[in-house]
Amino acid sequence: MKCGVVVFPGSNCDHDLYHAMGHVLGQEACFLWHQDPTISGCDFVLLPGGFSYGDYLRAGSMAAVSPVMSAVKEFADKGGPVLGVCNGFQILLESGLLPGAMRRNRSLRFLSRDVNIRVERADLAFTARLRQGDVLRIPIAHAEGNYVDTDERLDELERDRQVVFRYCGEDGTIDPNSETNPNGSARAIAGICNAAGNVCALMPHPERCSEELLGNTDGLRLLEGVLASAAAAEGVA
Repeated sequence: MKCGVVVFPGSNCDHDLYHAMGHVLGQEACFLWHQDPTISGCDFVLLPGGFSYGDYLRAGSMAAVSPVMSAVKEFADKGGPVLGVCNGFQILLESGLLPGAMRRNRSLRFLSRDVNIRVERADLAFTARLRQGDVLRIPIAHAEGNYVDTDERLDELERDRQVVFRYCGEDGTIDPNSETNPNGSARAIAGICNAAGNVCALMPHPERCSEELLGNTDGLRLLEGVLASAAAAEGVA
């Protein structure tokens, strides 16, 4: 499988994802520059964390209109798997590939710490190595991770089962108003997917907990699902 990791000016987790997919999981990996008009030959695409274009205007807004995102949209429209992490999530929202928006954390402060997230859907290729109800410990590092939308749109998101991960306590308990929901996201949402299930994103960083050396491999289970998603897209899973 060939993994394309998009690099924007200001990306700072691109090499982390490249390492996790290329060295830890042993896949062919390549970098895709923000000005690249095509992503031909890639089986899946990853949008990394960071501060694309310095987060000017809004986080992810300028990256969303960069040349490579036209190719990413075309790839996704054809069923290609796309995973966004942190800033990648923000970019997918701004580009319209996922619904909703991000605003500043409830505390108005940058947060960098481990959090717990509960798996809400295990029937996606992205969650093929997980079970519904699993609790993963994965680090966050963001200032604008407060996911929002109208109540009507949130109801639609729930109805269509597009909520993939929620912030939770160690025992899996969900309380949107507690500290277990670190950024104040609506309904404690930590990650979502599109209606087709081939575009997925989350604010926590699975690549930062993908090796025993890092003290935690919960993220590796999620990244292995990216491979399953690519295989499913090719019709071989």
